[in-house]
Amino acid sequence: MTSKNVDSELVWLILAAVVGAYAFLSGFLKKTNELYYVLRLGKKKHSSLPPGDMGWPFIGNMISFVRAFRSQNPDSFTNNLVRRYGDTGIYKTSLFGNPSIIVCSPELCRKVLTDDERFEYGYPSSLNKLLGEVRSLHGVSNSEHRHLRKLLSSPINGHESLSKHIEYIEDTVVSSLEEWIHNNSQIELLTELKKINFRVMTRILMGSADSISESMTKHYARLFDGLMSPLPIDVPGFTYHRALQARKILLNVIQAHLDERRCKNNDDPNNKTGVIDLLLEAKDEEDGEKLDNELIVNLLLGFLLAGHETTAHAATWLTVYLHDHPESLQRVREEQVEIVRRRPSSQKGLTLNEIRQMECLSKAIDETMRYAIGNFPKGNR
Repeated sequence: MTSKNVDSELVWLILAAVVGAYAFLSGFLKKTNELYYVLRLGKKKHSSLPPGDMGWPFIGNMISFVRAFRSQNPDSFTNNLVRRYGDTGIYKTSLFGNPSIIVCSPELCRKVLTDDERFEYGYPSSLNKLLGEVRSLHGVSNSEHRHLRKLLSSPINGHESLSKHIEYIEDTVVSSLEEWIHNNSQIELLTELKKINFRVMTRILMGSADSISESMTKHYARLFDGLMSPLPIDVPGFTYHRALQARKILLNVIQAHLDERRCKNNDDPNNKTGVIDLLLEAKDEEDGEKLDNELIVNLLLGFLLAGHETTAHAATWLTVYLHDHPESLQRVREEQVEIVRRRPSSQKGLTLNEIRQMECLSKAIDETMRYAIGNFPKGNR
């Protein structure tokens, strides 16, 4: 046997040993991690756990979760659980540093979301630090949560509320589209839609589109990245640390605007045009006291973050799906053309009545939300 053959066999032997050691260590660590959580529950509760695995120590399954979330197929994380453990609709895992149960069947989701006696609002500690550990929408009692949710959604949801913002929304979208047309370089649709939505949400929540600079969007992006960080470590250089720093900057900006808004409202009651003004006047249902500054700032931060991301993603998916389904796009386009054709010559701009006539577009949006958010394998939709 030549020395060359010996060297080749030695390389393959070392490679096989490394792969075998990695496979053993991986299996051992994951099994140890699962035993750690399972034994803490006790034998009785252990026997009732759904299928799944707890992943790596400390990290859990966050790496695969984040990888799926940032891919073009975010449902691949859940699909992988279905493929490995069957179509049970419920699985155990470990996410955000906590043992977790994933529920993905409509029936189980409905039970979890409507059963306030057995289920409480709760978030991992890493998320609480980013969204507000105590005084925030997810850090209050169930009754106060319902009260605040109703208070916050009333100026946003419904046709009557929408009618107050139609003109501004239309002007913002049209001016952005015109800017895209005259831009010779390519644009990233999601990024541009985030900018549009940020201006709209700022106007609705803060009462003024100029209250928070558009440059603040980068801090919201860092905060959002921190929410999805697989390693919530508060050390310089880590995503989670940058998110905490971004939160401090955003809180200072919102607090400054809150102080300014409070002074303006005292001088002129007619300035009360945003959700922020409702929060300044709102009272706690339990003690009748007005909401404190910390709660108001955390509520506005959370709503700006949620509205900034979710609506932009929904609009992006709607654009993608209509592009991929030209027949649906044609029906939506014909509906819009017909609405404009019936418009009186004296009318300028979109009206609430015209929005109510957009049945085809409304169905396309509903289907986008159903498919983009609930796109699980057959049987779990």
